[in-house]
Amino acid sequence: MKLTAQVQGQSYGFRDLKEVFAKANEERSGDRLAGIGAESAQERIAAKRVLAETTLEQIRNNPLIPPEDDEVSRIIDEGVNERIYREVRGWTVAELREYILSDGASGTDLLRLSRGLTSEMIAAAAKLMSNLDLIYAAKKIEVITRCNGSIGHRGTLSSRLQPNHPTDSADGVVASIREGLSYGVGDAVIGINPVDDSVESVKRLMHASHDCIRAWGIPTQNCVLAHVTTQMKAVEQGAPVDLIFQSIAGTEEANRSFGISAALLDEAHELIRREGASPGPNLMYFETGQGTELSADAHHGVDQVTLEARKYGFARRWNPFILNTVVGFIGPEYLYDAKQVIRAGLEDHFMGKMHGIPMGVDVCYTNHTRADQNDIEGLGVLLAAAGVNFVIAVPMGDDCMLNYQSLSYHDIPALRQTFGLRPAPEFEAWLEQRGILRHGALTERAGDPTLFVFD
Repeated sequence: MKLTAQVQGQSYGFRDLKEVFAKANEERSGDRLAGIGAESAQERIAAKRVLAETTLEQIRNNPLIPPEDDEVSRIIDEGVNERIYREVRGWTVAELREYILSDGASGTDLLRLSRGLTSEMIAAAAKLMSNLDLIYAAKKIEVITRCNGSIGHRGTLSSRLQPNHPTDSADGVVASIREGLSYGVGDAVIGINPVDDSVESVKRLMHASHDCIRAWGIPTQNCVLAHVTTQMKAVEQGAPVDLIFQSIAGTEEANRSFGISAALLDEAHELIRREGASPGPNLMYFETGQGTELSADAHHGVDQVTLEARKYGFARRWNPFILNTVVGFIGPEYLYDAKQVIRAGLEDHFMGKMHGIPMGVDVCYTNHTRADQNDIEGLGVLLAAAGVNFVIAVPMGDDCMLNYQSLSYHDIPALRQTFGLRPAPEFEAWLEQRGILRHGALTERAGDPTLFVFD
């Protein structure tokens, strides 16, 4: 395997494939913090050249984290369709990129191909793509999933209604739900981040959100984003919930720091399949974000783009209803400014879709990141153009509990109407029945939370 390249008359050599992967990334503050990023633009170009000439077989035969040492690696490798892999193992990463972007490769073709690829191969292709490449390729791929309603249909844009409250007040949560629904938000999920991870508090929020869904006949799903073990106890005690949630990472060690393993997620999946409130068949909700493993000191010298791709390979095991990256939430230590946040959002979306994942993005940033609301709205526009399954919305774009900025309830209909997109089919029909939507546009009744009252 060739590990050298020349740029402007200077020769660059790399120790191994792990270093090539890291230095082929676009500029990333997290890679610099880890001491693995390229030292110059020239070194980055050299790494990209080496990566472009590397075959898919060489990537599989030289694992960045060996399967014998890591559960995530084993799950990704064991999930490879060997017949499809044999068809393409001689391709270089450059040839894989060209195929993905070619007019002859449909979304169906790419989903078939992805079954023969490891997550590292998909990450490698993303490293050779421009932002427009990432948008164009992701747009091809349609991933439809079903829980109570269905999302991911071509021509739609769904949203998570995030009605967080700083004291977990059920009344406050319901007030935010009512406002979000009045703007046509919430077809992906009504998902609440709890302050209190106790079983009793989580049960109370599960009941509050489920009562709204039942009282108003909403074709959507509820979820309380506590630790998976807390949710499992709540379900076992009879709490009504449609989706089980968990944040996941790209290494076994980082997942261990979250208090999870594949065996625990298997147990959770079986429980929600048996005791959950929805028919499914897609019953899991995962959340990710570049930098997770570095923040847990569990990255094993692997770059954050590749580790993000590995999360999607891990998630495939449970056929989730939704997965979203919280792209700018972890902070500037990992994504320094708006340029890096935007690039990461497009990378994550493409890599998720290439894994066959129903991909969403929390288009967000923290106040100490060099970004503002205009940057975030711009990323929302790019993701809508790329065919993102869903985005997250909070009241006025400011989460009063998690203390970060995201898209607002108002932004969702603005994105839909700008691109001629619709809500999920069942949810759209429900909005029309309520008089909130007509022919894909909000009516004069939109924005009025008094439309939703309990009998």
